[in-house]
Amino acid sequence: MDSIYDVQQLLKRFGSIIYVGDRLGDLQLMEEELKQLYYSQAIDRKDFEMAILLIRHEIQYELEKKKRM
Repeated sequence: MDSIYDVQQLLKRFGSIIYVGDRLGDLQLMEEELKQLYYSQAIDRKDFEMAILLIRHEIQYELEKKKRM
């Protein structure tokens, strides 16, 4: 798993397509959905940790981008 697109594809395998029109909101919802999938043991620890790492990195990037504006 290398990108947010890969995280989206992982979620899509479980029927979860997230788009609310706000990038930061999308990322936060993806994180919550991943937590639910992990807690229900639908995804393994490795995929969960990598996906969360990617999402949190992207959230940080989006927050920094908003600060610059």
